Amino acid sequence: MNGCFTRRHFLCGLVGTAGALGLHQIAGALPAFAYPFEEVPPTVSGITWKHTAGKSLEKYLPETTGPGCAFLDYDKDGWMDIYLVNSGKCDFYSPNPPLRNGLYRNNRNGTFSDVTGKAGVAAGGYGQGVAVGDYDGDGFPDLYVTQYGHNILYHNNGDGTFTDVTEKAGLAAPGWSSSAVWFDYDNDGRLDLFVCQFVEFSKEKSKDCRSGEDAKRGYCIPHLYKPTASWLFHNNGDGTFTDVGKQVGIAGPRGKAWGAVAADFNNDGRMDLFVANDTVRNFLFMNRGNRFDEIGEQAGVAYGADGRPRSGMGVDAADFNQDGWVDLFVANIDHEMYSLYQNNHDETFDDVALQHGIGQATRLMSGWGLKFFDYDNDGNLDLFLANGNPDDLIESLHPGVSYREPALLFHNTGTRLENISATSGPFFSKPLSARGMAIGDFDNDGASDVLISVNDDNPVLLRNTIGAQNHWLGITLVGRKSNPDGVGARITYQSGDLIRTLTKVGGGSYLSSHDPRVLLGLSNRQRIDWVEIRWPKPSGLVQRVTNLPIDRYITIVEGEQKWK
Repeated sequence: MNGCFTRRHFLCGLVGTAGALGLHQIAGALPAFAYPFEEVPPTVSGITWKHTAGKSLEKYLPETTGPGCAFLDYDKDGWMDIYLVNSGKCDFYSPNPPLRNGLYRNNRNGTFSDVTGKAGVAAGGYGQGVAVGDYDGDGFPDLYVTQYGHNILYHNNGDGTFTDVTEKAGLAAPGWSSSAVWFDYDNDGRLDLFVCQFVEFSKEKSKDCRSGEDAKRGYCIPHLYKPTASWLFHNNGDGTFTDVGKQVGIAGPRGKAWGAVAADFNNDGRMDLFVANDTVRNFLFMNRGNRFDEIGEQAGVAYGADGRPRSGMGVDAADFNQDGWVDLFVANIDHEMYSLYQNNHDETFDDVALQHGIGQATRLMSGWGLKFFDYDNDGNLDLFLANGNPDDLIESLHPGVSYREPALLFHNTGTRLENISATSGPFFSKPLSARGMAIGDFDNDGASDVLISVNDDNPVLLRNTIGAQNHWLGITLVGRKSNPDGVGARITYQSGDLIRTLTKVGGGSYLSSHDPRVLLGLSNRQRIDWVEIRWPKPSGLVQRVTNLPIDRYITIVEGEQKWK
């Protein structure tokens, strides 16, 4: 590594925020040595909301699968707010008093205020995840909340409030939904919506699964439930959507979908879709223009090395090795190991998790939310994994496997991903029943922070303490002919001898949505020469911007040479 990080985690100066007011300014200067992430307690953040799973003696499967979370700037003030998903009323659970989701407004001083009621986004069903996207192109991010039962589309009114427009939009998607992905599959400049469906489930269909010497009732393995078809909704451009899953080949294969990510895996200018399934093969839907071909088995991403399906949960896609092709990551359950699929440039992938130490580190773990991002702004994509076993009886069944598990952090050295969890501070020894995970710079200091949603517990907010020690540039993309959020854009930048390319994928992680801004890490380099954006179709415009600042956020609008 270059610059400040020739000795891991050593801080060579005080945090500079380029005008942002962050927690470090409240608490005072940091010491000369710091770990990469520090936990922000609720007494400081003001986030007192807590997830309630509604756990019962009957062990209904949805009790152990949520929740998700999101970073979003719902009021367009330039600061990341937070959305948290809760469980709620359904056929097997009727909480009294009712539960609600949480929307927390960023106060711009390291604290948050609960504005759920005023904003009108409390939901109330048995929630799972959240996907954020500007589906109508009005400049304000909208919320799609997935649930067991039916989903909710909240339209952002632009005045701090939202309206439930699910019925008008046609996006209820009844059943058990998990993750959702906003992306423009047909390159018409509008965000379409993919919605993962898990299994056929209801109170009446719930199984009685018992294990151990005392035959305690536990959470069933999903192979006992029937798979279902997921949804693909085409954006009609008038506030309504049409289910085109059968028409384009998405609804043909039946799966048990948890995580999904959209990216252009074969560099043909069309967004493809990877879906992680639990106990059935994973799907890789390649976009052929007028339909999708499912090629997971041929591509080498459908099964484990032994030819059997695994329990795919969290996913992400990124060009971690900077060869110009987007790679894949999939987290599985204990004894299956996680997979790092390196793109072979021919619609096939090789699992290189063992070569990077990921296989060994995750052999007894279960992974949910995850993300490739450059936590130290040295220009290389690192990897953060949030973990936790779904079965609260697992410790009595499998020695060495824990119900609550610590997070993992892998640092990208430029040649390999190195597990640095053991040297990254006390948080990485803290066991959690983690589920969703989102990244976002909540204090605007140029360092990506982390939000983790925890099953039946308080969420965890982690502040990045070292990313701002290196130089950076943050970019908000605004599409005009392309989709409004710039999903699918490829951003290449040069800073002296450093040239890197990032891709803005759709979805990823598990049940969660990330800060939409793109952070470019420069290490200790003090200028950025240029940024080139290859916008997604229908424009496909290649736009180069120069005379750029560093250590601040800017906006680049498609087709406009001057940044804002």
